[in-house]
Amino acid sequence: MSPDSTPLRVLQISDTHLFADPAATLYGVNTRETLQRLLDKAVRQPRPDLVLATGDLVHDQPAAYPVLAEMLRQLGAPVAAIAGNHDDAGELRAIQDSGLYVGGMQRLDGWRILLLNTQETGKVSGHLSQSELTLLRDGLRTAGDDHVLIALHHHPVPLHSAWLDRIALDNSDEFFNILDCSANVRGVIWGHVHQEFDVVRRGVRLLATPSTCVQFLPRSQDFAVDGKPPGMRWLSLNTDGRIETEVHWLEKR
Repeated sequence: MSPDSTPLRVLQISDTHLFADPAATLYGVNTRETLQRLLDKAVRQPRPDLVLATGDLVHDQPAAYPVLAEMLRQLGAPVAAIAGNHDDAGELRAIQDSGLYVGGMQRLDGWRILLLNTQETGKVSGHLSQSELTLLRDGLRTAGDDHVLIALHHHPVPLHSAWLDRIALDNSDEFFNILDCSANVRGVIWGHVHQEFDVVRRGVRLLATPSTCVQFLPRSQDFAVDGKPPGMRWLSLNTDGRIETEVHWLEKR
């Protein structure tokens, strides 16, 4: 493969739910420990061109943001983050530095990655504000020949899980009305749902990524924890627009 056709490597981590207390757990899982073990696994792979952190990065504790930033520095790659319903968007922006960015757009070798904020203060469900819809519309309008990957926190399609679908993106119709007018979009990725999901809609890959700590049981009508281990998603973004992807799960000790 020639250098010009080398895929971009993107690592997506989501729903890390870090606490300020390193011993704190979520449903019996030490979230800091599982994230560190996944990062240990990731650093044994070729370095990613970009890390996407797609929300619920802390569990209602902004004091954990500096911990997150320090942990992600181990990857030696730029990090682009978005807030989830458990995040404080202002506190997340406060830790931005030369290697960590919040929201906006990243441009990398024939791809542009749009990070959309779906957080709605005081709500568990998600919403794209008019400013975010404008960012999406303008990003697609000016994409030229670039392929586009869109990242958000809340899921824009039903997962056939009643309790989760009640806290999805509540204006997904507006989102897809904009997407459907563009020929550049290759994929949409999100977190929030703590499970793997992979479908194609009108030629666009739709991907949910597991949590780095605890998973939710797919197609469950009520809240239920799954027994699957912590996970993260690797994506290869090819110059021809193809997305190759695989979820890497944490091995049991």
